[in-house]
Amino acid sequence: MKPAMETTAEENQELNQEKRGCFECCIKCLGGVPYASLVATILCFSGVALFCGCGHVALTGTVTILENHFSTLPSDHALLTHVVQLMQYVIYGIASFFFLYGIILLAEGFYTTSAVKELHSEFKTTICGRCISGMFVFLTYILGVAWLGVFGFSAVPVFVFYNMWSTCATMRSPGANITSIDSICVDVRQYGVISWNATPGKVCGSALGDICNTSEFYLSYHLYIVACAGAGATVIALIHFLMVLSANWAYLKDASHMHAYQDIKTKEEQELQDIQSRSKECLNSYS
Repeated sequence: MKPAMETTAEENQELNQEKRGCFECCIKCLGGVPYASLVATILCFSGVALFCGCGHVALTGTVTILENHFSTLPSDHALLTHVVQLMQYVIYGIASFFFLYGIILLAEGFYTTSAVKELHSEFKTTICGRCISGMFVFLTYILGVAWLGVFGFSAVPVFVFYNMWSTCATMRSPGANITSIDSICVDVRQYGVISWNATPGKVCGSALGDICNTSEFYLSYHLYIVACAGAGATVIALIHFLMVLSANWAYLKDASHMHAYQDIKTKEEQELQDIQSRSKECLNSYS
């Protein structure tokens, strides 16, 4: 019975070592994950998805509202329809580009994290890798500035729809001192949405209230708000990416300097050892 018990104890010890090895391997893998880049990537994907998806549907609803209530002739809103279609194609391009760009930045985060983790080993950063990191910093900065403009532009339809919604809320308010409901109007021509020759161009009174009660208006208004929030989230994600990329580029630069210093130190130590060995050989020959 003793040999059997000893064999069982040895098997348990080997099993515990295997479990410990798997645990250490998992900890090592988790330690190499660039969590900052991962959070920025998730935030970027979420913001772009909200902006593109909600913006696409909201633009379609806006065209429907204008065609049904503000512009009866197709020639009056032909330019607007063309611009909306062009913006929808741009949305497709933005979604595709940022999906690819987010994956590239996440991969670059894995690369730089590995470079920092392996700073004191044989891992060496190259000039090409540092140049690529610097290029990503510059490109992310440009995209961040561009998305600030997109965020401001996405707030314009929110402002227009909010004015219409607040006007309708004022008409429905029982405490409002309104002599004539028909005197309250909303003219979208003043926003440059359609031309000044468009008919009717404005809607007043109860007709305006009917527009506010339509599903197209309600859905488009809230989708524009979500799209604006998505653009803001994308701006935050790009700022986060910019901080991460700048820090990673600085780490890579320090790592390259550290490796250069270690190489010089190793060469000097080797030369010193060679000089000492030669001097010992000379002394031994004389003796």
